[in-house]
Amino acid sequence: MRLTADTKTGWLIPGARRDGLFGVFSMRMKPIYTAITLFCLCMGAAAQEEFVPPQAKLITKFPFTQISGGIVIVKAQFDNFPDSLNFVFDTGSGGISLDSLTATYLNLKTEKSDKTIRGIGGIKIVDFANGHFLRFKGMQTPLLDFHINDYELLTSVYGIKIDGIIGYSFLRRYIVRLDYDNLMLEVYSPGTFKYPRGGYLLKPSFSTLPLQMATLNDDRVITSRFIFDTGAGLSFLLSKDFVDDSTVFRKSRKFYATQAEGLGGKRQMEISVAKEVKIGPYKFKRVPVHVFEDDYNVTSYPLLGGLVGNDILRRFNVILNYPEQSIHIKPNSHYNESFDYSYTGLGIYLVDGEIRVIDIMKNSPGEKAGFQTGDIIFSVETNATKNIQAYKNLFQNSIGKVKVVVFRNEKPMILTLDVKDIRK
Repeated sequence: MRLTADTKTGWLIPGARRDGLFGVFSMRMKPIYTAITLFCLCMGAAAQEEFVPPQAKLITKFPFTQISGGIVIVKAQFDNFPDSLNFVFDTGSGGISLDSLTATYLNLKTEKSDKTIRGIGGIKIVDFANGHFLRFKGMQTPLLDFHINDYELLTSVYGIKIDGIIGYSFLRRYIVRLDYDNLMLEVYSPGTFKYPRGGYLLKPSFSTLPLQMATLNDDRVITSRFIFDTGAGLSFLLSKDFVDDSTVFRKSRKFYATQAEGLGGKRQMEISVAKEVKIGPYKFKRVPVHVFEDDYNVTSYPLLGGLVGNDILRRFNVILNYPEQSIHIKPNSHYNESFDYSYTGLGIYLVDGEIRVIDIMKNSPGEKAGFQTGDIIFSVETNATKNIQAYKNLFQNSIGKVKVVVFRNEKPMILTLDVKDIRK
């Protein structure tokens, strides 16, 4: 039987020669295909009608400095005072603050409050200096409420005056790019932002702090949330409750007594190495990890396991987009740098213009070398700059024997410090 297509109905009818299956279908389907095409075009046009925020605009950019552990220090002027002040740029801070001595120097009026701040060293009620602003090169912030805290210990640890901490109160208003390659900080208005290629967009959960998922692998693989903390001068910090409950570390891992400083004072800790840490698609091998008794529940365990510090984060150029609750990270020139595996057991501080040994861990290389509390460090190897950051960097990059000249009771002594490798 021969079939052909009725040109009006499109149905197949007998009585004519068949021209082939595809020829028949083309006669039937042409009107339908046209209708579908028009329908798709209409749908596409409707989908393009979308409200989008304006393009983010660069407000200003300015240099920053880095100190031990990758801590970022930015300079700003407070209100209309002419002097530049030093602020720690800290995603681990839920507000913005001033040092109590700086507030006294600026003769600020403060108000009592019932608000508390919490750090690794304790909890305290803080006063506020309300309605002030910061000025950077090319920009001025809105009026902000600064809480007042004592940063004398941080000044002593870092060897420079710490006048305050810039945290959430600033960050929530802007998009901020940290370029660790060129030590530049860029501030953008909120809006549509085009991220650079070759990186990864994290979507942490936010309270006032960004809480990012990360994976820790040693004896077991454990995934948890961690505070994304540019103000922490270490790689990884875990609460002991998290470590004990997860049993993440292999039993053969060695832990060494150490100490860290933060809000509220000093805390005794332990340090070891984890086989691997993963953030987004990026993996780091043999990562130094600090473990501490979280008596004040800074990590809100079991909600969080701890924090990711700036000795990991500085290995990326970072875009902090708090308005969109996103963080973009892209590996930079520091990505493959070695971690700090050195262990001295010494706590050194700048006190009255002198770099002094204040804390010595028991059975540590520092104790075995004969250091005593109160020793004044004159030189490390051939460096006699009296610069605490230079001395810390030398200790961190000098596994093995290091010659240290100290003054004890006004007499010079040469001590040989055998810096230990925590990987062994």
